Amino acid sequence: MDAKQIRGLRPRLQRYLQRFDDCFPRCDTRSHLSKYVEGQLSDLPRKSVEPIALKTGVPVRTLQEFLSQHDWDQNRMVDRVQEIVRSEHASPHSIGIFDETSFVKKGDKTPGVQRQYCGAVGKQDNCIVTVHLNYAAADFHCLLDGELFLPESWSLDRDRCREAGIPDDVVYRPKSEIALELYDRARANGVEFEWVTFDEWYGVKPQFLRGFDQRKQKYVGEVHKHFHAWIDAPRVTRRPHRRGGRGRGKQVPRLVARSRPAPHVEDLLKYQLRKPRWQQLRLKDGEKGPMVCEVKHALVYIADENGLPSGPYHLLIWRNVLQRDEIKYFISNAPPETALHTLLRVAFSRWRIERCFEDQKGEVGLDHYEGRRYVGLKRHLAITAVSYLFLAQTREALKGEKPGADGLPSAHSGGGIGERLVA
Repeated sequence: MDAKQIRGLRPRLQRYLQRFDDCFPRCDTRSHLSKYVEGQLSDLPRKSVEPIALKTGVPVRTLQEFLSQHDWDQNRMVDRVQEIVRSEHASPHSIGIFDETSFVKKGDKTPGVQRQYCGAVGKQDNCIVTVHLNYAAADFHCLLDGELFLPESWSLDRDRCREAGIPDDVVYRPKSEIALELYDRARANGVEFEWVTFDEWYGVKPQFLRGFDQRKQKYVGEVHKHFHAWIDAPRVTRRPHRRGGRGRGKQVPRLVARSRPAPHVEDLLKYQLRKPRWQQLRLKDGEKGPMVCEVKHALVYIADENGLPSGPYHLLIWRNVLQRDEIKYFISNAPPETALHTLLRVAFSRWRIERCFEDQKGEVGLDHYEGRRYVGLKRHLAITAVSYLFLAQTREALKGEKPGADGLPSAHSGGGIGERLVA
């Protein structure tokens, strides 16, 4: 950036924040948004309420009340973020990415805090977990929405929830259910995704996969090695059957008698897919040289909510050539004729949301919330999305008309620019 561009950032930010004016019924409350965002965009090492207030000249108590007590609509703020993305960053190649992130916390007062698996440190720790939806198109990406994962221990203790300001209708829900709600909200705001993708912790939930089938949304999602699928769909019968001609017949339609249960995809690789050769692919990664991987592909059938085969679905089996015990499995409901390159491009797009988490924690203080109120956490997540969207849009505006990346990222890195897939 040159000096002229730097001088233009503050007016650009002021014009951008005006788009959220209608989230605030009072102008004095509205003015605190710019202070909070400026603090998040500053070089403060810690971007919680107190350092931001001291840097921007606002009483600490006032900024605390802005987050947890003042009257303004954080849901409308999230809707506005999504409306901006819909109107200014729509793409026929957009990808929605689901994932969760965690924030290490001390004490027991932060909403949703408990000892649980914390991805930030890679082990069990005292933390909170939030579920997010990311939007990615070409070089642009941002977080569209996020919601607290409320553990069962909190959900069952309503007195503790009320003390933290958690409404009675906010209860424990699986993370996959939260993810579907985030998707529905974005779609209601007009955001369209050509694809969605997610990791195996979401892919193991059959109802999560069926949710996208019902919504007619294409996905490529990682699944566990114990995910069940058939290469050849078992026969289904609609003929009623009664033992000895008496009693209530078995439910129909149903699998014919003595049908084999669907094997694990790991077993499909060992036995039924052993003979087809691995397709070797070379990913041009740049600095570290080419990364070589191998892929097997098959059309499979998976069980629906009634245990009947549905499909066909794509099964992708990815193996690292240098570490052959590193194997990933992916399922997709895309049309059978979809190109393998396209499926892999989507499957390995999850680095986008990981990069968003890294940037939001490192640059705008996503994990720096220190309050004890649920509404304060919700508002912190909303404002952080506002701040990051400004950074993403400013980067887009200042980078010029450079061509975007349409390559295939590796399984481990976000270096998507200029990569090619070579069979």
